[in-house]
Amino acid sequence: MKKELRSQKWFGLKGKDGFIYRAWMRNQGIPDDKFQGKPVIGICNTWSELTPCNAHFRELAESVRKGVLEAGGFPVEFPVMSLGETLIKPTAMLYRNLVSMDVEESIRANPIDGVVLLCGCDKTTPSLLMGACSVNLPTIVVSGGAMLTGKYKGKDIATSDIWRFADDIHSGSMTEEELNFAESCMCRSCGHCAVMGTASTMACMVEALGISLPQNAAIPAADSRRKVLAQLSGRRIVEMVNEDLKLSDILTREAFENAIKVNAAMGGSTNFVIHLLAIAGRIGVLLDINDFDRLSANIPLIANLQPSGEFFMEDFYYAGGLPVVMKEIMGHLHQTCKTVTGKSVIDNISKAEIWDRKVITTINEPFNEQSGIIVLKGNLCKNGAIMKPSAASAHLMQHTGKAVVFENIEDYKMRIDAPDLDIDENSILVLKNVGPKSYPGMPEVGNMGLPEKLLEKGVTDMVRISDGRMSGTGFGTVVLHVSPEAADGGVLGLVKEGDLIQLDALNRSLQLLVPDEELDERRKILQVSPNEFKRGYVKMFVEHVEQAHLGADFDFLKGGSGSEVSRDSH
Repeated sequence: MKKELRSQKWFGLKGKDGFIYRAWMRNQGIPDDKFQGKPVIGICNTWSELTPCNAHFRELAESVRKGVLEAGGFPVEFPVMSLGETLIKPTAMLYRNLVSMDVEESIRANPIDGVVLLCGCDKTTPSLLMGACSVNLPTIVVSGGAMLTGKYKGKDIATSDIWRFADDIHSGSMTEEELNFAESCMCRSCGHCAVMGTASTMACMVEALGISLPQNAAIPAADSRRKVLAQLSGRRIVEMVNEDLKLSDILTREAFENAIKVNAAMGGSTNFVIHLLAIAGRIGVLLDINDFDRLSANIPLIANLQPSGEFFMEDFYYAGGLPVVMKEIMGHLHQTCKTVTGKSVIDNISKAEIWDRKVITTINEPFNEQSGIIVLKGNLCKNGAIMKPSAASAHLMQHTGKAVVFENIEDYKMRIDAPDLDIDENSILVLKNVGPKSYPGMPEVGNMGLPEKLLEKGVTDMVRISDGRMSGTGFGTVVLHVSPEAADGGVLGLVKEGDLIQLDALNRSLQLLVPDEELDERRKILQVSPNEFKRGYVKMFVEHVEQAHLGADFDFLKGGSGSEVSRDSH
């Protein structure tokens, strides 16, 4: 027996209530038959000119709309708050949870049977998916795609090069004029970052989870096949509604394990951890930070993509895309997991073909044996901290050095290039108070730039430790997401200038070499800044955000409220 459409609780009613629901929709020129039992498909759009990565989404939404109409559905596009990673202050991560609430309530409150999530820029993907999980309707994701590779003086460039350019400017090996020219050369089409940064990592995540059509992760934004995928997704969501194929049917524990393993093979962003934990919390799957280390331990890096490798997302698609990577590590995956296609993982990837082994290597001869996410434990990070070994320097993976401590990001910016800063290449940079509560919002400042005097000596990497995050386009021997953060009672807040810190990434250890008795004394005199935010969303954020090892979601948003609306206003 076919399940009654949720939207008919609005449009199928007789009398005054049905009159009101339908009549005001008709002012858009909608004929009567659209209200007669057709699946209503919400197109959740994060288009905004303030989110440059998603600025082509009006056009992409039209392709989705075509597909919905072809399959007999009734498409309705609606906006939600959009997070432009490059523009929004103080950090887009501050507003991820807010957007998830916007999405959840917009879906639940309206006559929607199924949803297409249009997302691309870093936080737009996890925030939309978190919100949709809490409602649990048939849902499919369409990513916006990466921009075309930049071209500068005969070289390929993309976002990861910004960090190199910054160091070159700092050291004097690049002029401001050259930097301005590079700026005009990098972003030469619509789309998100052209490397395996957080945006592309999130696009790979949704495909690996099985909630997008195959090849969603890698088709460039400017490639016409991106529109084809959007149109096919529009067709497919109507079928999913008819099949009653919901997010909870797809997002199983096994699907999350697949995503972790695929992320390892891809060299994905460290932000993957905090977002996947939050998504799991919304759909009710038990996931622990230690799972990321354990599940990726035997998966080598086979995608030769910046920032861990050489090539770009455009190259990745033309080499075969994510289905090839998943096929290559097939023996490590749960192959029978159901996906939005209605087919299993193995069915989706069985015919994938490789076109360029320089970009996607084999699992037996990988690009890099180091992959995935390392989870560190120790007195400096009781609840965990993370590293991306493929982006780190081998000679620093086991290192002991004296701490050079910055109390906050302003302190770092003021002192990092001071001539009298007591620092050498063996020192360890420590940045406090950039975690979820203290900044607030946990900005991407963990890959601190090195001091000018060391760059001039040719130093290119140092161990860096913080309770903040790092852009997925960044690289270096960087310890991130230290939990508890300094502002939440973490030992990181007790670190003093000159303290010895021991990083032993190979044995998953991070230790502050200070006796417990001394730390107890420091804790007694530690000055804790009171919450300075007295109103609005930021006040709510600081009071309710959980720590990084739990996904930095709000404590009251775990799980979901489903799709039922308990009261009728008319």
